Amino acid sequence: MRVVVCGAGQVGVSIARQLALENIDVVVVDQSAALAQQLGDSLDVQAITGHASDPDILQQAGADEADMLIAATASDEVNMVACQVAHSLFNVPKKIARIRTKGYMSENWRAMFSRDHMPIDVIISPEAEVARAVVRRVTAPGAFELIPLMDSKARLIGVRIADNCPVINTPLRQLTALFPDLQITVIGVHREDRHFIPDPDDQIFPMDRVYFIVAAEHMDRAMAAFGHQEQQARRVVVIGGGNIGMMMADALDSGNVSVRIIEMDKAQAESAAQYMQGSIVINGDALEPEILQEAGVHDADAVIAVTNNDQTNILASLMAKRAGAGRTISLINRASFSALVNPLDIDVVVNPREITISTILRHVRRGRVREVHSIGDGFGEVLEVDALATSAIVNKKVGELPLPEGAIVGAIMHNDEVVMPKPDTRIHEGDRVVIFTEESVVRRVERLFEVRFEFF
Repeated sequence: MRVVVCGAGQVGVSIARQLALENIDVVVVDQSAALAQQLGDSLDVQAITGHASDPDILQQAGADEADMLIAATASDEVNMVACQVAHSLFNVPKKIARIRTKGYMSENWRAMFSRDHMPIDVIISPEAEVARAVVRRVTAPGAFELIPLMDSKARLIGVRIADNCPVINTPLRQLTALFPDLQITVIGVHREDRHFIPDPDDQIFPMDRVYFIVAAEHMDRAMAAFGHQEQQARRVVVIGGGNIGMMMADALDSGNVSVRIIEMDKAQAESAAQYMQGSIVINGDALEPEILQEAGVHDADAVIAVTNNDQTNILASLMAKRAGAGRTISLINRASFSALVNPLDIDVVVNPREITISTILRHVRRGRVREVHSIGDGFGEVLEVDALATSAIVNKKVGELPLPEGAIVGAIMHNDEVVMPKPDTRIHEGDRVVIFTEESVVRRVERLFEVRFEFF
Protein backbone atom coordinates (compact mmCIF):
# COMPACT_ATOMS: atom_id res chain seq x y z
CA MET A 1 0.00 0.00 0.00
CA ARG A 2 1.34 3.46 -0.93
CA VAL A 3 0.13 6.65 0.73
CA VAL A 4 1.13 10.17 -0.27
CA VAL A 5 0.96 12.61 2.67
CA CYS A 6 0.90 16.29 1.74
CA GLY A 7 2.23 18.51 4.51
CA ALA A 8 4.95 17.89 7.10
CA GLY A 9 3.28 19.73 9.95
CA GLN A 10 2.32 18.07 13.23
CA VAL A 11 -0.56 16.12 11.73
CA GLY A 12 1.29 15.09 8.56
CA VAL A 13 4.37 13.94 10.47
CA SER A 14 2.30 12.00 13.01
CA ILE A 15 0.34 10.25 10.25
CA ALA A 16 3.54 9.42 8.36
CA ARG A 17 5.18 8.07 11.50
CA GLN A 18 2.19 5.86 12.32
CA LEU A 19 1.89 4.48 8.79
CA ALA A 20 5.64 3.85 8.52
CA LEU A 21 5.50 1.81 11.74
CA GLU A 22 2.94 -0.41 10.01
CA ASN A 23 5.27 -0.99 7.04
CA ILE A 24 3.15 1.10 4.66
CA ASP A 25 5.02 2.80 1.82
CA VAL A 26 4.77 6.52 2.70
CA VAL A 27 5.87 9.56 0.69
CA VAL A 28 5.64 12.99 2.33
CA VAL A 29 5.52 16.21 0.31
CA ASP A 30 6.32 19.59 1.85
CA GLN A 31 7.52 22.89 0.38
CA SER A 32 10.07 23.31 3.18
CA ALA A 33 13.34 21.64 2.22
CA ALA A 34 14.46 21.66 5.87
CA LEU A 35 11.29 19.88 7.07
CA ALA A 36 11.48 17.34 4.25
CA GLN A 37 15.14 16.63 5.01
CA GLN A 38 14.47 16.27 8.72
CA LEU A 39 11.55 13.94 8.11
CA GLY A 40 13.48 11.76 5.68
CA ASP A 41 16.34 11.45 8.16
CA SER A 42 14.16 10.58 11.18
CA LEU A 43 11.49 8.29 9.69
CA ASP A 44 11.42 5.39 7.27
CA VAL A 45 9.61 7.47 4.66
CA GLN A 46 10.49 9.18 1.40
CA ALA A 47 10.40 12.98 1.65
CA ILE A 48 10.03 15.29 -1.36
CA THR A 49 10.35 19.08 -1.42
CA GLY A 50 7.74 20.96 -3.42
CA HIS A 51 4.17 22.27 -3.54
CA ALA A 52 1.62 19.54 -2.84
CA SER A 53 -0.69 20.74 -5.62
CA ASP A 54 2.02 20.67 -8.31
CA PRO A 55 1.37 17.77 -10.74
CA ASP A 56 5.10 17.29 -11.35
CA ILE A 57 5.74 17.01 -7.61
CA LEU A 58 2.87 14.56 -7.11
CA GLN A 59 4.13 12.47 -10.01
CA GLN A 60 7.59 12.46 -8.39
CA ALA A 61 5.91 11.29 -5.18
CA GLY A 62 4.43 8.33 -7.04
CA ALA A 63 0.83 9.49 -7.06
CA ASP A 64 0.18 7.39 -10.16
CA GLU A 65 0.79 4.27 -8.01
CA ALA A 66 -0.73 5.57 -4.77
CA ASP A 67 -3.72 3.97 -3.06
CA MET A 68 -4.45 7.10 -1.05
CA LEU A 69 -3.56 10.78 -0.80
CA ILE A 70 -3.86 12.61 2.52
CA ALA A 71 -3.74 16.39 2.08
CA ALA A 72 -2.93 17.98 5.45
CA THR A 73 -1.04 21.17 4.58
CA ALA A 74 -1.76 24.46 6.35
CA SER A 75 -3.75 25.70 3.33
CA ASP A 76 -7.29 24.48 2.62
CA GLU A 77 -6.96 25.55 -0.99
CA VAL A 78 -3.74 23.60 -1.53
CA ASN A 79 -5.35 20.55 0.05
CA MET A 80 -8.37 20.79 -2.25
CA VAL A 81 -6.32 21.30 -5.40
CA ALA A 82 -3.99 18.43 -4.44
CA CYS A 83 -7.00 16.11 -4.23
CA GLN A 84 -8.32 17.39 -7.55
CA VAL A 85 -4.96 16.79 -9.27
CA ALA A 86 -4.64 13.36 -7.63
CA HIS A 87 -8.05 12.42 -9.03
CA SER A 88 -7.94 14.00 -12.48
CA LEU A 89 -4.36 13.19 -13.46
CA PHE A 90 -3.38 10.17 -11.38
CA ASN A 91 -6.69 8.44 -10.58
CA VAL A 92 -5.82 8.01 -6.90
CA PRO A 93 -8.62 5.85 -5.44
CA LYS A 94 -9.05 7.68 -2.12
CA LYS A 95 -8.45 11.33 -1.30
CA ILE A 96 -8.60 12.76 2.23
CA ALA A 97 -8.36 16.52 2.83
CA ARG A 98 -8.10 18.56 5.98
CA ILE A 99 -10.41 21.58 5.63
CA ARG A 100 -10.43 24.23 8.34
CA THR A 101 -12.38 27.19 6.92
CA LYS A 102 -15.96 27.17 8.16
CA GLY A 103 -17.32 28.56 4.90
CA TYR A 104 -16.18 25.52 2.94
CA MET A 105 -17.93 23.26 5.45
CA SER A 106 -21.31 24.96 5.16
CA GLU A 107 -24.19 22.65 4.26
CA ASN A 108 -25.03 25.08 1.45
CA TRP A 109 -21.85 24.14 -0.40
CA ARG A 110 -21.44 20.45 0.40
CA ALA A 111 -22.16 19.53 -3.23
CA MET A 112 -18.89 21.22 -4.17
CA PHE A 113 -17.00 18.18 -2.85
CA SER A 114 -18.87 15.64 -4.96
CA ARG A 115 -17.05 13.41 -7.43
CA ASP A 116 -18.35 15.50 -10.36
CA HIS A 117 -16.91 18.73 -8.96
CA MET A 118 -14.04 18.53 -6.48
CA PRO A 119 -13.60 14.81 -5.78
CA ILE A 120 -12.62 14.56 -2.12
CA ASP A 121 -13.71 11.29 -0.55
CA VAL A 122 -13.22 12.29 3.09
CA ILE A 123 -13.14 15.79 4.57
CA ILE A 124 -11.56 16.20 7.98
CA SER A 125 -12.35 19.36 9.95
CA PRO A 126 -9.97 19.42 12.96
CA GLU A 127 -11.84 22.26 14.64
CA ALA A 128 -15.18 20.45 14.39
CA GLU A 129 -13.67 17.15 15.60
CA VAL A 130 -12.02 18.87 18.57
CA ALA A 131 -15.16 20.82 19.44
CA ARG A 132 -17.20 17.60 19.49
CA ALA A 133 -14.58 15.87 21.63
CA VAL A 134 -14.56 18.69 24.18
CA VAL A 135 -18.36 18.87 24.36
CA ARG A 136 -18.46 15.12 25.06
CA ARG A 137 -16.14 15.62 28.01
CA VAL A 138 -18.21 18.49 29.37
CA THR A 139 -21.37 16.39 29.21
CA ALA A 140 -19.64 13.55 31.10
CA PRO A 141 -18.32 15.26 34.24
CA GLY A 142 -15.56 13.28 35.90
CA ALA A 143 -14.26 11.75 32.66
CA PHE A 144 -11.08 12.96 30.97
CA GLU A 145 -11.88 10.78 27.94
CA LEU A 146 -15.21 9.85 26.36
CA ILE A 147 -15.59 8.21 22.96
CA PRO A 148 -18.89 6.77 21.67
CA LEU A 149 -18.63 3.24 20.27
CA MET A 150 -20.96 0.84 18.46
CA ASP A 151 -23.40 3.48 17.21
CA SER A 152 -23.34 5.09 20.68
CA LYS A 153 -24.54 1.89 22.34
CA ALA A 154 -21.27 1.76 24.30
CA ARG A 155 -18.72 4.26 25.60
CA LEU A 156 -14.98 4.31 26.09
CA ILE A 157 -14.39 6.23 29.30
CA GLY A 158 -11.20 7.46 30.94
CA VAL A 159 -11.29 8.46 34.64
CA ARG A 160 -8.79 9.51 37.27
CA ILE A 161 -8.92 7.54 40.50
CA ALA A 162 -9.24 9.62 43.66
CA ASP A 163 -8.68 8.57 47.27
CA ASN A 164 -12.43 8.07 47.78
CA CYS A 165 -12.89 5.60 44.92
CA PRO A 166 -14.97 2.63 46.20
CA VAL A 167 -12.90 0.02 44.32
CA ILE A 168 -9.40 1.05 45.40
CA ASN A 169 -7.21 -1.96 46.28
CA THR A 170 -9.83 -4.31 44.83
CA PRO A 171 -8.82 -6.94 42.23
CA LEU A 172 -10.59 -6.21 38.95
CA ARG A 173 -12.09 -9.71 38.86
CA GLN A 174 -14.17 -8.74 41.93
CA LEU A 175 -15.91 -5.88 40.12
CA THR A 176 -18.46 -8.37 38.79
CA ALA A 177 -19.24 -9.56 42.31
CA LEU A 178 -19.50 -6.02 43.67
CA PHE A 179 -21.60 -4.78 40.74
CA PRO A 180 -23.22 -7.93 39.30
CA ASP A 181 -25.30 -6.22 36.60
CA LEU A 182 -22.65 -3.71 35.51
CA GLN A 183 -21.56 -4.18 31.87
CA ILE A 184 -17.95 -2.99 31.97
CA THR A 185 -14.47 -4.03 30.77
CA VAL A 186 -11.31 -2.32 32.04
CA ILE A 187 -8.93 -2.16 29.07
CA GLY A 188 -6.04 0.00 30.25
CA VAL A 189 -4.35 1.71 33.18
CA HIS A 190 -1.88 4.59 33.25
CA ARG A 191 0.12 4.52 36.48
CA GLU A 192 2.91 7.04 37.09
CA ASP A 193 5.01 6.86 33.91
CA ARG A 194 3.74 3.62 32.36
CA HIS A 195 0.67 2.23 30.58
CA PHE A 196 -0.48 -1.38 30.76
CA ILE A 197 -3.42 -3.67 30.06
CA PRO A 198 -4.44 -5.01 33.48
CA ASP A 199 -4.89 -8.65 34.45
CA PRO A 200 -7.98 -9.75 36.42
CA ASP A 201 -5.85 -9.85 39.60
CA ASP A 202 -4.54 -6.30 39.17
CA GLN A 203 -5.79 -3.64 41.55
CA ILE A 204 -6.55 0.05 41.09
CA PHE A 205 -4.74 2.67 43.15
CA PRO A 206 -5.22 6.40 43.79
CA MET A 207 -3.82 8.64 41.02
CA ASP A 208 -4.29 5.89 38.39
CA ARG A 209 -5.93 6.85 35.11
CA VAL A 210 -8.24 4.03 34.11
CA TYR A 211 -9.79 3.34 30.69
CA PHE A 212 -12.88 1.17 30.49
CA ILE A 213 -15.64 0.27 28.04
CA VAL A 214 -19.21 0.28 29.30
CA ALA A 215 -22.68 -0.18 27.84
CA ALA A 216 -24.25 3.27 27.39
CA GLU A 217 -27.13 2.62 29.77
CA HIS A 218 -24.67 1.66 32.53
CA MET A 219 -22.42 4.71 32.21
CA ASP A 220 -23.68 6.57 35.30
CA ARG A 221 -23.36 3.46 37.48
CA ALA A 222 -19.86 2.80 36.15
CA MET A 223 -18.78 6.37 36.91
CA ALA A 224 -20.16 6.03 40.43
CA ALA A 225 -18.28 2.74 40.89
CA PHE A 226 -15.05 4.60 40.17
CA GLY A 227 -15.94 7.44 42.55
CA HIS A 228 -17.31 9.99 40.08
CA GLN A 229 -20.79 11.42 40.63
CA GLU A 230 -20.20 15.00 39.55
CA GLN A 231 -23.13 17.15 38.52
CA GLN A 232 -23.73 18.16 34.90
CA ALA A 233 -22.08 21.49 34.03
CA ARG A 234 -24.51 24.39 33.79
CA ARG A 235 -22.13 27.38 33.82
CA VAL A 236 -19.20 27.23 31.40
CA VAL A 237 -16.48 29.76 30.55
CA VAL A 238 -14.75 29.30 27.18
CA ILE A 239 -11.34 30.92 26.76
CA GLY A 240 -10.77 31.50 23.04
CA GLY A 241 -13.40 32.74 20.61
CA GLY A 242 -12.01 31.21 17.43
CA ASN A 243 -13.59 28.43 15.37
CA ILE A 244 -13.28 25.79 18.09
CA GLY A 245 -14.54 28.10 20.83
CA MET A 246 -17.57 29.21 18.84
CA MET A 247 -18.48 25.68 17.70
CA MET A 248 -18.24 24.49 21.29
CA ALA A 249 -20.15 27.41 22.74
CA ASP A 250 -22.87 26.94 20.12
CA ALA A 251 -23.26 23.24 20.99
CA LEU A 252 -23.26 23.88 24.74
CA ASP A 253 -25.63 26.84 24.51
CA SER A 254 -28.15 24.74 22.61
CA GLY A 255 -27.99 22.25 25.49
CA ASN A 256 -29.26 24.77 28.07
CA VAL A 257 -25.78 25.58 29.36
CA SER A 258 -24.89 29.19 30.21
CA VAL A 259 -21.73 30.10 28.25
CA ARG A 260 -19.37 33.06 28.56
CA ILE A 261 -16.48 33.55 26.12
CA ILE A 262 -13.17 35.36 26.66
CA GLU A 263 -11.38 36.44 23.48
CA MET A 264 -8.26 38.63 23.40
CA ASP A 265 -8.49 39.83 19.78
CA LYS A 266 -11.05 42.63 19.49
CA ALA A 267 -12.16 41.86 15.93
CA GLN A 268 -12.55 38.16 16.73
CA ALA A 269 -14.44 39.00 19.93
CA GLU A 270 -16.87 41.13 17.92
CA SER A 271 -17.30 38.32 15.41
CA ALA A 272 -17.94 35.83 18.22
CA ALA A 273 -20.47 38.16 19.86
CA GLN A 274 -22.34 38.53 16.58
CA TYR A 275 -22.35 34.77 15.99
CA MET A 276 -23.17 33.84 19.61
CA GLN A 277 -25.93 36.34 20.33
CA GLY A 278 -27.16 34.32 23.31
CA SER A 279 -23.77 34.29 25.04
CA ILE A 280 -21.68 36.96 26.76
CA VAL A 281 -18.37 37.66 25.00
CA ILE A 282 -15.62 39.46 26.92
CA ASN A 283 -12.77 41.10 25.02
CA GLY A 284 -9.67 40.74 27.19
CA ASP A 285 -6.63 38.71 28.25
CA ALA A 286 -7.57 35.48 30.03
CA LEU A 287 -4.30 35.67 31.97
CA GLU A 288 -5.52 38.84 33.74
CA PRO A 289 -7.29 37.99 37.04
CA GLU A 290 -9.76 40.84 36.52
CA ILE A 291 -10.92 39.38 33.20
CA LEU A 292 -11.33 35.92 34.73
CA GLN A 293 -13.34 37.44 37.57
CA GLU A 294 -15.55 39.36 35.11
CA ALA A 295 -16.22 36.10 33.26
CA GLY A 296 -17.24 34.46 36.54
CA VAL A 297 -14.73 31.60 36.58
CA HIS A 298 -14.99 31.48 40.39
CA ASP A 299 -18.43 29.88 40.16
CA ALA A 300 -18.13 28.18 36.77
CA ASP A 301 -18.75 24.45 36.62
CA ALA A 302 -16.19 24.16 33.82
CA VAL A 303 -13.57 26.38 32.21
CA ILE A 304 -12.43 25.35 28.72
CA ALA A 305 -9.24 26.92 27.32
CA VAL A 306 -9.06 26.53 23.52
CA THR A 307 -6.88 29.39 22.28
CA ASN A 308 -4.21 28.69 19.68
CA ASN A 309 -1.48 29.08 22.31
CA ASP A 310 -0.66 26.09 24.54
CA GLN A 311 0.98 28.19 27.23
CA THR A 312 -2.04 30.47 27.48
CA ASN A 313 -4.37 27.47 27.75
CA ILE A 314 -2.29 25.89 30.51
CA LEU A 315 -1.82 29.05 32.58
CA ALA A 316 -5.41 30.22 32.16
CA SER A 317 -6.68 26.79 33.26
CA LEU A 318 -4.46 26.83 36.35
CA MET A 319 -5.53 30.38 37.25
CA ALA A 320 -9.20 29.49 36.77
CA LYS A 321 -8.86 26.43 39.01
CA ARG A 322 -7.16 28.49 41.68
CA ALA A 323 -9.99 31.05 41.42
CA GLY A 324 -12.55 28.32 42.18
CA ALA A 325 -13.60 26.79 38.84
CA GLY A 326 -15.06 23.31 39.08
CA ARG A 327 -13.32 21.56 36.17
CA THR A 328 -10.71 22.75 33.72
CA ILE A 329 -10.26 21.48 30.16
CA SER A 330 -7.19 22.59 28.24
CA LEU A 331 -6.37 22.28 24.55
CA ILE A 332 -2.68 21.36 24.15
CA ASN A 333 -1.02 20.66 20.81
CA ARG A 334 2.51 19.82 21.92
CA ALA A 335 2.94 16.30 23.28
CA SER A 336 5.84 17.43 25.48
CA PHE A 337 3.49 19.85 27.26
CA SER A 338 0.89 17.13 27.84
CA ALA A 339 3.39 15.12 29.86
CA LEU A 340 4.17 18.16 32.01
CA VAL A 341 0.50 18.97 32.61
CA ASN A 342 -0.47 15.59 34.10
CA PRO A 343 0.82 16.42 37.62
CA LEU A 344 -0.83 19.86 37.51
CA ASP A 345 -4.39 20.69 38.56
CA ILE A 346 -5.87 20.47 35.06
CA ASP A 347 -8.66 17.92 34.80
CA VAL A 348 -8.74 17.20 31.07
CA VAL A 349 -6.14 17.66 28.33
CA VAL A 350 -7.40 17.60 24.74
CA ASN A 351 -4.87 16.91 21.98
CA PRO A 352 -6.10 18.08 18.55
CA ARG A 353 -3.35 16.17 16.77
CA GLU A 354 -4.40 12.89 18.36
CA ILE A 355 -8.07 13.49 17.51
CA THR A 356 -7.30 14.37 13.89
CA ILE A 357 -4.99 11.37 13.49
CA SER A 358 -7.66 9.03 14.86
CA THR A 359 -10.14 10.41 12.34
CA ILE A 360 -7.73 9.90 9.43
CA LEU A 361 -6.56 6.46 10.51
CA ARG A 362 -10.05 5.00 10.42
CA HIS A 363 -9.98 5.60 6.65
CA VAL A 364 -6.54 4.06 6.19
CA ARG A 365 -7.02 0.73 7.91
CA ARG A 366 -7.36 -2.47 5.93
CA GLY A 367 -9.88 -5.23 6.58
CA ARG A 368 -13.23 -4.17 7.98
CA VAL A 369 -12.25 -1.61 10.59
CA ARG A 370 -15.18 0.76 11.17
CA GLU A 371 -13.57 3.11 13.68
CA VAL A 372 -10.11 3.83 15.07
CA HIS A 373 -9.45 5.92 18.17
CA SER A 374 -6.00 6.72 19.54
CA ILE A 375 -5.87 7.03 23.33
CA GLY A 376 -3.37 7.76 26.02
CA ASP A 377 -0.98 9.88 23.92
CA GLY A 378 0.67 6.87 22.30
CA PHE A 379 -0.68 4.14 24.59
CA GLY A 380 -2.66 2.39 21.85
CA GLU A 381 -5.72 2.27 19.64
CA VAL A 382 -9.31 1.19 20.05
CA LEU A 383 -10.48 -0.64 16.91
CA GLU A 384 -14.14 -1.22 16.13
CA VAL A 385 -14.25 -4.07 13.63
CA ASP A 386 -16.84 -6.16 11.78
CA ALA A 387 -16.53 -9.93 12.11
CA LEU A 388 -17.00 -11.09 8.51
CA ALA A 389 -17.66 -14.62 7.38
CA THR A 390 -14.13 -15.73 6.53
CA SER A 391 -12.14 -13.75 9.11
CA ALA A 392 -10.08 -15.75 11.58
CA ILE A 393 -12.15 -14.80 14.64
CA VAL A 394 -15.62 -15.97 13.57
CA ASN A 395 -17.10 -18.90 15.57
CA LYS A 396 -14.25 -18.74 18.06
CA LYS A 397 -14.52 -18.09 21.77
CA VAL A 398 -12.78 -14.97 23.08
CA GLY A 399 -10.46 -17.13 25.16
CA GLU A 400 -9.41 -19.01 22.01
CA LEU A 401 -8.45 -15.95 19.97
CA PRO A 402 -4.75 -15.79 19.04
CA LEU A 403 -4.45 -12.24 20.34
CA PRO A 404 -0.89 -11.02 20.88
CA GLU A 405 0.21 -9.76 24.24
CA GLY A 406 -0.86 -6.13 24.37
CA ALA A 407 -4.38 -6.61 23.01
CA ILE A 408 -7.74 -7.23 24.69
CA VAL A 409 -11.35 -7.62 23.53
CA GLY A 410 -13.33 -4.82 25.17
CA ALA A 411 -16.89 -5.39 23.94
CA ILE A 412 -18.98 -7.28 21.40
CA MET A 413 -22.24 -6.18 19.81
CA HIS A 414 -24.38 -9.20 18.89
CA ASN A 415 -27.86 -8.63 17.40
CA ASP A 416 -27.68 -4.95 18.46
CA GLU A 417 -26.97 -5.90 22.07
CA VAL A 418 -23.70 -4.91 23.74
CA VAL A 419 -21.98 -7.77 25.56
CA MET A 420 -18.93 -7.50 27.81
CA PRO A 421 -16.85 -10.53 26.77
CA LYS A 422 -15.83 -13.45 28.93
CA PRO A 423 -13.40 -16.20 27.88
CA ASP A 424 -16.29 -18.43 26.75
CA THR A 425 -18.13 -15.69 24.79
CA ARG A 426 -18.33 -16.76 21.15
CA ILE A 427 -17.93 -14.33 18.25
CA HIS A 428 -20.46 -14.81 15.44
CA GLU A 429 -20.55 -13.66 11.85
CA GLY A 430 -21.91 -10.13 11.70
CA ASP A 431 -20.88 -9.22 15.24
CA ARG A 432 -19.12 -5.94 15.85
CA VAL A 433 -16.04 -6.27 18.04
CA VAL A 434 -14.14 -3.61 19.97
CA ILE A 435 -10.49 -4.41 20.61
CA PHE A 436 -7.94 -2.31 22.43
CA THR A 437 -4.41 -2.83 21.16
CA GLU A 438 -1.12 -1.28 22.11
CA GLU A 439 0.53 0.48 19.17
CA SER A 440 3.25 -2.14 18.77
CA VAL A 441 0.78 -4.91 17.86
CA VAL A 442 -1.88 -3.05 15.86
CA ARG A 443 -1.03 -4.72 12.54
CA ARG A 444 -1.01 -8.22 14.08
CA VAL A 445 -4.48 -7.61 15.50
CA GLU A 446 -5.79 -6.23 12.21
CA ARG A 447 -4.74 -9.40 10.37
CA LEU A 448 -7.20 -11.39 12.49
CA PHE A 449 -10.02 -9.42 10.89
CA GLU A 450 -8.84 -9.56 7.30
CA VAL A 451 -10.96 -11.71 5.02
CA ARG A 452 -9.86 -14.17 2.37
CA PHE A 453 -10.01 -13.01 -1.25
CA GLU A 454 -12.86 -15.32 -2.17
CA PHE A 455 -15.13 -13.41 0.22
CA PHE A 456 -15.29 -10.62 -2.37
